[in-house]
Amino acid sequence: MNFTEIIGLFAGTCVTISVIPQILKVWRTKKVKEISLKTFSILTFGILVWIIYGILKEDFPIIITNSISLCLNLIMVYFLIYYEKEK
Repeated sequence: MNFTEIIGLFAGTCVTISVIPQILKVWRTKKVKEISLKTFSILTFGILVWIIYGILKEDFPIIITNSISLCLNLIMVYFLIYYEKEK
């Protein structure tokens, strides 16, 4: 692994874990009123496009970090839909 890949993994990891506090807060409080489903939906779609880009470029840091990020953001989208229905 070269220095560029290490920087890519570090940057991707920071971006990926940034959604975890929000997921945990929603999971604990079951409150999603202040969170935009549209924003997370667009973000999730953008992450999917990043994965495709990473595959086309054969850039494993992009593929790995965005795949994890996609899973986390899908969890958030699920929470937004599920907890909004509970009202």
